[in-house]
Amino acid sequence: MIASIQSRRDSVFGRERIRPSCDRGCSVGADTLGGAVYLFERDCSVQRRHQKVLEEAPAPGMTLERRRAMGEAAVAAARAVGYVGAGTVEFIADQGGGFYFMEMNTRLQVEHPVTECITGVDLVEQMIRVAAGEKLPFAQDQVPRHGWAMECRINAEDPFRNFLPSTGRLVRYLPPPVTMEAAQPVPEGGGVRVDTGVYEGGEIPMYYDSMIAKLVVHGFDRGDAIRRMREALNGFVIRGVSSNIPFQAALLAHPKFVAGDFNTGFIAEHYGKGFRAQDVPHEDPDFLVALSAAAYRRYRERAGRITGQLPGYEAKIGEEFVAIVKGEAGMHDYVPVRIRADGAITVELRGKTYAITQDWTFSGIRAGGSCNGRPFTAQIERTGMWTHVAHNGRRIDAMVLSARAADLLRVMLFKAPADMSKFLLSPMPGMLVDVAVQPGQKVLAGERLAVIEAMKMENVLFATQDGLVEEMLANKGESLAVDQPILRFA
Repeated sequence: MIASIQSRRDSVFGRERIRPSCDRGCSVGADTLGGAVYLFERDCSVQRRHQKVLEEAPAPGMTLERRRAMGEAAVAAARAVGYVGAGTVEFIADQGGGFYFMEMNTRLQVEHPVTECITGVDLVEQMIRVAAGEKLPFAQDQVPRHGWAMECRINAEDPFRNFLPSTGRLVRYLPPPVTMEAAQPVPEGGGVRVDTGVYEGGEIPMYYDSMIAKLVVHGFDRGDAIRRMREALNGFVIRGVSSNIPFQAALLAHPKFVAGDFNTGFIAEHYGKGFRAQDVPHEDPDFLVALSAAAYRRYRERAGRITGQLPGYEAKIGEEFVAIVKGEAGMHDYVPVRIRADGAITVELRGKTYAITQDWTFSGIRAGGSCNGRPFTAQIERTGMWTHVAHNGRRIDAMVLSARAADLLRVMLFKAPADMSKFLLSPMPGMLVDVAVQPGQKVLAGERLAVIEAMKMENVLFATQDGLVEEMLANKGESLAVDQPILRFA
């Protein structure tokens, strides 16, 4: 019995009836002495279930005239209500150049770092100073605008399970190297900033919002900002809970996003049927196979240095191997590879050559280096004989064997997972707040079975076919782990 899930936070104020358009927020600042300025606009159109996912400043496709008109309208709105402090006036922008007032957020927004990056203005500091009665230290024509900034919201959710919340302990938490700090001047050459309140070993509980961190980059232009963000995501290590990093990487690589051709319906249009591993584009998937082969060679070299080997019988490392890339239901991809070590590790596969240098330790996960002279950041870790490699949102599990061992693996039987079709499983960690059925009850397709609450969201589980409840395996009020059985059907 498989349940369907409906979130009770999907519809907000009937916004699902609004035609897809661009969500533009114009940051404003006003003091108690009559001064008011705008700090340019942010684009917040990339949203999922009306929750912002990725923001950038300035907004793509804005002309100087439209930017000035939007800013002046935001200032006029702030003046009209006598607003004091930092805030954001939100507009709906259409493709024809028009924009329309939606609301004013009378607070500091989550995405305020991108405005700070392009203007150099510390919004938190100015809020405090204005609240103390000070005058804004700049006029409108003194507000600078340089470069391009982007922010990705790193959330504890599983994009491959319809973005269900993911809770638990942060077994590993290693953000990318930071070169920008809040309340500090933005470096001339741009950089990376991480705003967070979590730490390795800490708990991501079910009671709060799913955000783990805000990853912010600043670049020379939009293309440079996208490149920096992709590299920063490659170096962001999170283990113990799932995160939306692969989804963010896919968004940044989507041709329409890169071209600036998107609106609030972008995710619904392109990922309407959910997000799958194959939805993560990669310019060269074989690069990940080459990385796994290079890591294998490193392991073999270390094993070959074991002391106490008899003279003349030292371990010798060959060059011809087979990389097995794990597939579904045992349908693996067998890739012949040739691995040579002559300073760099050279991997040849499918007619391509990868000369790889790695700065990576066996106990680490984040790996830097270069491939054919181009720098890269990836994540490599080993579990048993499998090596897990992730780069630009794409992940593979690979195992490198001799040709003979690979032939033997081909003929081994595939052990299918246990049949759990008679169980209602919890699709996420959370609290079982309601059970709508009891043992012996007949249920029909579409009937409500249970409600699980996690991260400010109630998720209702419905039956997808008729059945008879035979046994309850979890009680109301119980904290559930992902895939924990809730009940069993006859």
